[in-house]
Amino acid sequence: MATLEGCRCRSASARNNSSSILYSILKSDSLVTAEEPQQHQQQHSQHQTLQHLLLKGSSSSSSSSSSSSSSSSSGPGSLQELRQQACSCGSTRRRGVLRSPQVTCKAASAVLVKTLRFVKNVPCFRELPEDDQLMLIRSGWAPLLVLGLAQDRVDFETTETVEPSMLQRILTGVPDRQSEILAGQRVAVGVSVVDIEAIKAFLKKCWSVDISTKEYAYLKGAVLFNPDLEGLRCLHYIQALRREAHQALNEHVRLIHRDDSMRFAKLLIALSMLRAISPLVVAQLFFRPVIGAVNIEEVLMEMFYGK
Repeated sequence: MATLEGCRCRSASARNNSSSILYSILKSDSLVTAEEPQQHQQQHSQHQTLQHLLLKGSSSSSSSSSSSSSSSSSGPGSLQELRQQACSCGSTRRRGVLRSPQVTCKAASAVLVKTLRFVKNVPCFRELPEDDQLMLIRSGWAPLLVLGLAQDRVDFETTETVEPSMLQRILTGVPDRQSEILAGQRVAVGVSVVDIEAIKAFLKKCWSVDISTKEYAYLKGAVLFNPDLEGLRCLHYIQALRREAHQALNEHVRLIHRDDSMRFAKLLIALSMLRAISPLVVAQLFFRPVIGAVNIEEVLMEMFYGK
């Protein structure tokens, strides 16, 4: 019904059986791992990506007022923004920033390069219409990145910064958030400590379960193929891909971890924790301290399609 009659991926699904689809997901992750020995090329690519982000950030700083006004005109995109709009008449609101932003951003950029390479290497993804590809990348880049941070065991430290309450702003003469937005200034340094703790809790969950390379590959497939997005042309095919990723993960767990009957449930809990993490939070925490108010989705499109 939602799949177009002439959808290319529909005919592709008829050609391939479920094992080949799942193998393509696993093979994609293996290709990324196999490329690790090519250190010079990979480091050069990561350095170019980071340099590209930094250049865009520095160029955007000269026009921060226009970018801030355009970002403020966009609607709220996450639970994070709703939290920021919560009652400010109480005590100070706790926010956090990276303790070593340059180091952490470089590590996150390296994971982002590997993540996009993984997506490119999935044949099932390349068979989708470009519109569907764009939607899946926009919805999946942040959870895939955080999943990659867990797989590469990238940890980070934050330091707490305090945002004044409304009463403190009045007493000290500090302009409130609305006036800051109207003045076109940058607002809300860092992200909510609650959101930082959610990311750290997910990382600790993955590390405590000791997820294997194959399990990470199937988890990435389940995250990438998100059928809950509105407007997908190949909805049924994407639904089948996620379902098969879950089935393959379950079969793998039952085969390898026969003594751990709760392992599959633990992995599903980790997935639910991952989906609760906002892309806005990920972008603001791991990239905004270095690149500024650059639209991360534009950077993603340039990196993935060369646009």
